[in-house]
Amino acid sequence: MNGDEFIRRVQRMGRQQDVPVKFEVHRGKGSHGRLWYGNRWTTVKDRRKEIGKGLLSAMCRQLGIDKGEL
Repeated sequence: MNGDEFIRRVQRMGRQQDVPVKFEVHRGKGSHGRLWYGNRWTTVKDRRKEIGKGLLSAMCRQLGIDKGEL
């Protein structure tokens, strides 16, 4: 899964669970950005590149979501 797909899946999950989701491009450096899920956030690196398993797990943990729900 790449960064854009991760963002879309988190947005869909937020709509289903009535949790506000926001992506801020200006908060990141270069191609990075900050993804908010409720009051928790994570940094999404290059949105066009694939996210590795370890990084995906860490990002889900930071947002407080289960990786399996994506």
